[in-house]
Amino acid sequence: MALIDEITKRRTFAVIAHPDAGKTTLTEKLLLFGGAIHVAGAVKSNKIKKGATSDFMEIERQRGISVATSVMGFNYKDVKINILDTPGHEDFAEDTYRTLTAVDSVIIVIDGAKGVEAQTLKLMNVCRMRNTPVMVFINKLDRPCKDPFDLLDEVERELQIRVRPLAFPISSGDTFKGVYNIYEKNLSLFTSDERQTADASTVDFSDISSPELDGYITKQYADQLRENLDMVEAVYDDFDREAYLEGKLAPVFFGSAVNNFGVRELLECFIRIAPSPRPSTTETRQVEPAEAKMSGFVFKIHANMDPNHRDRIAFMKICSGTFERNKNYLHVRSGKQLKFSSPTAFMAEKKSVIDFAYPGDIVGLHDTGTFKIGDTFTEGEKLKFTGIPSFSPELFRYIENADPMKFKQLAKGVDQLMDEGVAQLFTSSLNGRKIIGTVGQLQFEVIQYRLEHEYGAKCRWEPISIHKACWIESDNQEQLADFKRRKHSNMAVDKHGRDVFLADTSYALALAQENFKDIRFYFTSEF
Repeated sequence: MALIDEITKRRTFAVIAHPDAGKTTLTEKLLLFGGAIHVAGAVKSNKIKKGATSDFMEIERQRGISVATSVMGFNYKDVKINILDTPGHEDFAEDTYRTLTAVDSVIIVIDGAKGVEAQTLKLMNVCRMRNTPVMVFINKLDRPCKDPFDLLDEVERELQIRVRPLAFPISSGDTFKGVYNIYEKNLSLFTSDERQTADASTVDFSDISSPELDGYITKQYADQLRENLDMVEAVYDDFDREAYLEGKLAPVFFGSAVNNFGVRELLECFIRIAPSPRPSTTETRQVEPAEAKMSGFVFKIHANMDPNHRDRIAFMKICSGTFERNKNYLHVRSGKQLKFSSPTAFMAEKKSVIDFAYPGDIVGLHDTGTFKIGDTFTEGEKLKFTGIPSFSPELFRYIENADPMKFKQLAKGVDQLMDEGVAQLFTSSLNGRKIIGTVGQLQFEVIQYRLEHEYGAKCRWEPISIHKACWIESDNQEQLADFKRRKHSNMAVDKHGRDVFLADTSYALALAQENFKDIRFYFTSEF
C-alpha cells in the first residue's frame, strides 16, 4: 500500500520551450513556491545577481542559455515534484528528446509576444508521438503581447492540439493588471514590488459580476475581463481531464514568470490534474509503476557534475518498485549485479544521498564509465526500455589534438563527453582519424570549451565533407562485406563498434540504398 501512496504523490515533468521563452525562469519560480530556494535567480550572465539554479555549468552561466538538462526535486503540499529543465537551443535538442522519455507530462512555455516558434513545434511533435500530456504557459505578459485569443488560436493551429484556457490575463505590457484563475475562480493581483519571492496576493472572486471587482482593477478592465470570460465559456468546451491525460487537450495558463504572475496558479492546477507515474514500454512487455520489483533506465549521463572530483553521474528514471541503497540490481546489458552505496537526489548540482526512491523519481548513480544511455536495471528480469533514441548527426568535424602533451586527457575527455550523448564519435576505417558528429554547430564550441576547462585538453577542428551518417546491418553477410569493401573510404565504426556508412552526398546515399537491397540503413541508433 505504501508504494501506491508514494506513486500517487509523484509528478515528474519537463519544462520545454524555444530558447529565451522563459523556461529556466519559470523553473526557478516553481522551485521558489516549493520552498526549494528562497530567492529566484536569473539566467542572464551577470556577476552580481544570483544565477539560475538549474544553469549550473560554467558555460551556461557565461552564455545565459541552458546546454544540459538539469533535474530538480522538491515537495509542495504533500506532492513530490520532479522537474527536468531542458535546453531550448535546437543544437541541444537531442538531450531534450531523450529527457522526454523520462517524464510523465510536459509544460510548454511560449513567449506571449512571439507566439509559437520553430523549436516549440519540434518538441510538441515528440510529445505527440508519445501521447505525453502537455500544459501551456504563455509567458512575458508584463511586456506588450499578442491578443490572448489570437495566441490561443495560434497554439491550437500550430501545435495541432485542442486548448482550454484555465486562466486569463487582464491586459498586458504596461497596463498588465494580473491574471484571473478560471479553474480556482480567483484573481491574482500584483501588489508587491518584491518579485523574487513567493508573495503575490490573490483575491477570491466566485462572482465575477460583483461591482467589487471594479475597485481592484478599474471598471474599464473589469468590463473587459467579464466580456473575455463570457467569450471563453462560449468558445471553448469545459476542461476534460481525460482528454488532457490522453494528450489531446492542453490547458493554457497566462502569466509573467519573471514577475511571479500566474506561476502559483499553474503549479496548483498542475498538482491536481497532472498524471502520477505512468506505465513504461519495454521490448517485451509494459511495466506498471506499482509492480513490486524495481526497474529503471538511464536516460542521461553527465560528466563532471563536480569538476573537482571528475565524477560522472548516470541519471536513472525509476519505472517500477522501490529502489534501495546498497541492494544488488542486475545491469541488463553487462549481466553483472551492481549495488550503489551513494545514490543521489538532485537539486541542480546540489546532491543528497538517498536510501529509497520510488517510480517517477530520478536517481543519480556514480559511474566509472560502465553505463550507457538506455541501460536498464532490474531485480533480475531482462528488460530493455524503448524509445530512447540517438539521432544521426548533421554536422561533422575531424577532432585533432592541439597539445601533444595532453593526449591522455583529450582521449579521456572525448570518451566521457561522448557517453553523455551530446555528440557522437566515429573512427574512420580509411585512416583511423576520429570524427565528431553533432546535431548543431554550438555543440562543437561546448565540447571544445569543456575539454579545455574540465579536462585540461585542447583540441582543434578540421573540416570533413559528410552529408549523413547511417548505421548499417544486414542478414546477407556476403553483400555486407562487399559493401564495406567498395565503400571502404566512407566506412567508420561508432563508439560501440557498430558499422556506420558516412555518405558524402544525398545522391551517394540514395544510390547505396538502391544498389544494396539487403542492407538496412538506420538514421537513429535505436534498432
